Amino acid sequence: MTFHVLTIFPEFFRGPFEHGVVARAIQSQKIQIRLHDLRQWTFDRHRTVDDRPFGGGEGMLMKPEPIFLAAETILPRKSENNCIALLSAQGRLFNQATARRWSGLDEILLICGRYEGVDERVAAELAGEEVSIGDFVLSGGELGAALIIDAVARLIPGVLGNEASSENESFSRGPLDCPQYTRPADFRGHKVPEVLLGGNHEEIRKWRHGAALAKTAANRPDLLPKT
Repeated sequence: MTFHVLTIFPEFFRGPFEHGVVARAIQSQKIQIRLHDLRQWTFDRHRTVDDRPFGGGEGMLMKPEPIFLAAETILPRKSENNCIALLSAQGRLFNQATARRWSGLDEILLICGRYEGVDERVAAELAGEEVSIGDFVLSGGELGAALIIDAVARLIPGVLGNEASSENESFSRGPLDCPQYTRPADFRGHKVPEVLLGGNHEEIRKWRHGAALAKTAANRPDLLPKT
């Protein structure tokens, strides 16, 4: 899979993609990440990518023309195997289901917004999807793009050493993942649940299921089925 990132700060990504799962996926050629400087599609001497909003208001908006020209160059043909996504605080919430769906694509173009936002015609006429990584506002879409690439890349077959890792973790099958423990069994008087030390796999499975539901109820009750 190829991830394209359209940004005014391509140097932002020098660090996030040089470590861990994403770095290994690049090295093994499971994925490619191509960074595109939006200012390459500007034609004035200041390489302007923003302008004042019609109707007034605070701040500046990213202009549609450079973004359209860039997208039409990077992904000249839309198909079922590629996707153009705008990162925006007004977008639908990106979640594990979206990550899994996108992991089956050949190419994704992530458009990183900046300033006070992006001209609405980008969302309405160019991007196939408009996504947000949470109910908060960031200074730009670069952090969100890095998070999305990590979330999607690890679901691509062959990226993780153990494919079951992505099937049994939080958000994959309903509730959050169960609490996990490692050595020592007794740390400062805080002991690992006895059931995990006994070797009875059926009892361990039952405990993990119940513990996962309890943790979900405490931290993310919205993930539990409505009764």
